[in-house]
Amino acid sequence: MQRREFIKLAAAVGVASALPLWSRSALAADRPALPIPNLLTTDSRSRISLTVQSGKSQFGPHNATTWGYNGNLLGPALQLQQGKPVTVDIHNQLAEDTTVHWHGLEIPGDVDGGPQGVIKPGATRTVTFTPTQQAATCWFHPHQHGKTGHQVAMGLAGLVLIEDPLIHSLLLPKQWGIDDVPVIIQDKRFTAEGQIDYQLDIMSAAVGWFGDTLLTNGAIYPQHAPPKGWLRLRLLNGCNARSLNLAASDNRPLYVIASDGGLLTEPVKVTELPMLMGERFEVLVDTSDGKPFDLVMLPVNQMGMAVAPFDKAHPVMRIQPLPIPASATLPDTLAKLPALPSLEGLTQRKFQLSMDPMLDMMGMQALMKKYGKQAMGGMDHGQMMGHGDMKMEGMDHGNMGHMNHGAQGFDFHNANRINGQAFDMNKPMFAASRGQFERWTISGEGDMMLHPFHIHGTQFRILAENGKPPAAHRSGWKDTVRVEGGVSEVLVKFDHEASKEHAYMAHCHLLEHEDTGMMLGFTV
Repeated sequence: MQRREFIKLAAAVGVASALPLWSRSALAADRPALPIPNLLTTDSRSRISLTVQSGKSQFGPHNATTWGYNGNLLGPALQLQQGKPVTVDIHNQLAEDTTVHWHGLEIPGDVDGGPQGVIKPGATRTVTFTPTQQAATCWFHPHQHGKTGHQVAMGLAGLVLIEDPLIHSLLLPKQWGIDDVPVIIQDKRFTAEGQIDYQLDIMSAAVGWFGDTLLTNGAIYPQHAPPKGWLRLRLLNGCNARSLNLAASDNRPLYVIASDGGLLTEPVKVTELPMLMGERFEVLVDTSDGKPFDLVMLPVNQMGMAVAPFDKAHPVMRIQPLPIPASATLPDTLAKLPALPSLEGLTQRKFQLSMDPMLDMMGMQALMKKYGKQAMGGMDHGQMMGHGDMKMEGMDHGNMGHMNHGAQGFDFHNANRINGQAFDMNKPMFAASRGQFERWTISGEGDMMLHPFHIHGTQFRILAENGKPPAAHRSGWKDTVRVEGGVSEVLVKFDHEASKEHAYMAHCHLLEHEDTGMMLGFTV
């Protein structure tokens, strides 16, 4: 921060502290301050150290065991420079295996941290890579096969910020934790004893694990006080299974400047911003009027996710601008995006996402039994005809009770599939050619579930998303695409190698679908 800005900030804090007590509490609205992850850069040897550890975290009345990187919950934000190598030493102090996947980074398979990159309890894994892609907000999280959902639910997630000369040249908000603010949104559910209540069972294998408590950077409805002007929010949907739809409570516009893989060509003005699990967007918000507002989550039409309290708009965080002017601007243009190449003659691959009909039926039964018809996300029984290749028209709650006869021994751990196959770590499905564009078609036809499809080792361009052209703010570099009962097409290219021993993954980023088979490995 510039010295004069610091003096202004100190003066504002002094004014606030001189207010009567009731005014100060009204100003603070009794909200906790938004926790800001530490910004970690490499040391003099170009190294960063991460320790995966257990701790305790307070969530309202709950004092829960949580996991984090270099702390009790979540992790630091790693700031990396384009073209500069980094070595990360990852120490696993948990009592179980884990991996660290660099989600969104274009790096070789042997350092990507997929399910083969296992770190045993008490062991250390060291990876070295050089980010070559443009500036972007990426993230890191576990990718332990069959355990990803549980380990993320316990709190393991952190940000990766890649910087390049272009991002430095733009007059965007850059003061970390002041006007450049990370916003990691997750939901949790707690037991009566106040512990994180995670199960991978029939219901969560079908619709995903979801909670009733919303966390922002690990806090419940926190508040942030930026200088008034342009505020940059680096948004991450870090939920296991919940898609988001974000807006400002007073309907002020959000200007999207970047998606998963970095800057767009120009800002895109939206009033609502849907986000899939694992997606990141950077938005600028104008707070120069000095008026407080909330970032809110609007209800989404997704199975299981319209259950109270998320059947109504729900606050994510409070933004209370300070009476100090910020100095950043919203540029008219951002980055150049290369034109799409000719699609003629490209290698084409098709991926059919599917769920075992027994899992589908039993999952719906469990969901409706626990939460009622509202949990079906607006789908009625007529619409469900053909859902998961099984006729379900005309079924009522009475006869749904008979669906699981003979299914007690059903193995739901391999019930989600791609091209009819559940994930096999030892059998990559195909080999892509390095440096060659490919056209991938991902189909969710015959399945009404939401599948955010994520591909490792690349940032791609969306050609069609669920049968429609991509929205303007989804036309840049992406690593996740929406598939929901329709067909999506992406243009992919892999610039690094991935061997059979360290294959890249492509999978549904609804973590419980990934953990129960909706994933494939491939080599480059």
